[in-house]
Amino acid sequence: MTTRHTTPTRGKRIRIFVGEAQEWHGKPLYHALLEVAQQHEVLVATVLHGIEGFGPDHLLSTERLPDISENLPMIVEMIDEEAQMERLLPLLDQMVQQGMITVTLVEMLVSRRRTSW
Repeated sequence: MTTRHTTPTRGKRIRIFVGEAQEWHGKPLYHALLEVAQQHEVLVATVLHGIEGFGPDHLLSTERLPDISENLPMIVEMIDEEAQMERLLPLLDQMVQQGMITVTLVEMLVSRRRTSW
């Protein structure tokens, strides 16, 4: 059975822009950020792998040129209720030593499929 919310709920989307080669305690930073989101029961989170981009230093990373494809852009995106995202933001800020974090208000329409009663 699927339940649908017809009334939008206010939430926040956090987008974290990092490089593929960045690490946190010996593991890829993007993976560590996703694990933190899962541990804190964030409603949804995903990792997007960029094929080309640059950060604040304006050094281009692209998969078209193998010589500069070692640190491709990654975006970790998380969405949940405003309070949950506000609680999580200081930890995410601590983890992201180089990169950018954006926070955007969103309206959520959440559909859930019940798998058990």
